[in-house]
Amino acid sequence: MQILQKIRIGAVAALGILGLGASLTTHAAGEPRRPECIAPAQPGGGFDLTCRLATEGLKQSGALKAPMRIVYMPGGIGAVAYNNIVAQHPKEPGTIVAFSGGSLLNLAQGKFGKYNVNDVRWLAGIGSDYGVAVVRNDSPYKDLKSLMEAFKQDPTKIVLGAGGTVGSQDWMKAALTAKAAGVDFRKMRFVAFEGGGEAVTALRGGHIQAYMGDAAEAFTMLEGGAPIRVLAVFNSERLPGKLADIPTAKEQGYDIVWPIIRGFYVGPKVSDEDYQFWVDAFNKAMASPEYAKLREQQGLFPFAKTGKELDDYVKEQVKQYTELADSFGLIKK
Repeated sequence: MQILQKIRIGAVAALGILGLGASLTTHAAGEPRRPECIAPAQPGGGFDLTCRLATEGLKQSGALKAPMRIVYMPGGIGAVAYNNIVAQHPKEPGTIVAFSGGSLLNLAQGKFGKYNVNDVRWLAGIGSDYGVAVVRNDSPYKDLKSLMEAFKQDPTKIVLGAGGTVGSQDWMKAALTAKAAGVDFRKMRFVAFEGGGEAVTALRGGHIQAYMGDAAEAFTMLEGGAPIRVLAVFNSERLPGKLADIPTAKEQGYDIVWPIIRGFYVGPKVSDEDYQFWVDAFNKAMASPEYAKLREQQGLFPFAKTGKELDDYVKEQVKQYTELADSFGLIKK
């Protein structure tokens, strides 16, 4: 009788273990238990914005049921977080990391150490911003052409300002503007500021003649009553919404396009099942009616790519950034 009882207990225990195994297997292909979004900067910046948009979008659409926490990991416009996820947490199924066009530009310039664009799994692009050329609202330059002509005539009289140092996205926008005007970028006068607010203050004071900023930032400033005029959007087509009246640089005869995408990647060894969970979750979130409103509230414009489509896009962008950075002498041989 005791032997029979032991057999029964053993069978129940075995079934319990099998049940637990099945549960774990099901979980591996389903929602992660403790999802987190790494924002590779201090709170309040663009990476934080990206994580907040994902957190709220995934929650409102029902694509993610568990609350997702945001973890801040500043350093090198994403370099610290990139190295951390590749080297120390390559298999984390519940961790997504925010990236931006600036991250891709730094990857192209070899600023992420020994790792390159192939060392993570690119997951989802959830929104975009675009470069803009901004002047004071009483500026003599009423359109991009008039600014470019003055710039070409005497590069020393047009001081360009932006929120980044040499090699950054904002510097690139200024260098591309110089190139489109037929001016040697090494001759342009460029002043780097801590951010858009400081640059606009300098613009208002006449210390710079034009500011190479971002569309979302410029829109916020206009809404707040800042005395500025947006001359051009650096996109292949006009932006929707309240900036629809602003012509593109291409419309005005200058081939300047500068998208600033925002999105996420996961570790290189995350399983196909877990990767697909996130792809499906972002597809569901971005297809929901509430998402467009959330994205607009964060000042971003439509951009939705996931899985292989995003992977192809990112790798092509990094290739183009590498060629561009090399043409400006930013890559060490």
